Amino acid sequence: MTKQTIHIAGMTCSGCEQSVRSAIESIEGVHKATPDHHTGTVEVASNQYITNAEFTAVLPKKYALLDETAHQSSKLKQLFPLFLIFGFITLSVVVIHWNSFNCSAMMLDFMGLFFMVFSFFKLLDLRGFQSSFKQYDPLAAVLPFYGWVYPFLELGLGLCYIRDFVPNWVLMLTLVILGTTTIGVIRVLLQKKQMQCACLGSVLNLPMTEATFIENAIMLVMAGSLLW
Repeated sequence: MTKQTIHIAGMTCSGCEQSVRSAIESIEGVHKATPDHHTGTVEVASNQYITNAEFTAVLPKKYALLDETAHQSSKLKQLFPLFLIFGFITLSVVVIHWNSFNCSAMMLDFMGLFFMVFSFFKLLDLRGFQSSFKQYDPLAAVLPFYGWVYPFLELGLGLCYIRDFVPNWVLMLTLVILGTTTIGVIRVLLQKKQMQCACLGSVLNLPMTEATFIENAIMLVMAGSLLW
């Protein structure tokens, strides 16, 4: 028995899973196909190795087979805006503090710019953000209203950090909202679900990856170090 794991682009629901399953199981020698639209993968059990050409030949036009290299390349391409924004924020902070290197002041400005820039993208499509955010944030899933106000919380926190108005309650609020979101991110990553990350709203189609966790972890470490 040969087992293969393939990546299929275009699966969005259980109906897509059924369509892909039927197509792949029609290949001679295939015993069972188990698609998962959350991860975009299909587990295939067959008598012999099935080539990419054989998979492509039976898949409906809606779906596309991705090899592992293309799958990783696609993720990196989607994450490029996130890396670019982080780079611009970091460069801005370095330029601002070029003549007076102060670690605490640099962290405050970095966090302020981070929150303001990320809230901007969320506010471009508030409804789309809320719909995506509640899919993985534990608090937004229980209280949908939280998803509507979250970008405004980020904007307010950004202004506080930029203006150096950082009492302990601001830092605690930062830890609570980012910590809650991070719990949701960790769940998605552990379950290997394929999901859109709402960190830059719904305007940019960013996949949920380890980069999302690292982004949140950096901010949590900064807030924690400033609090203690």
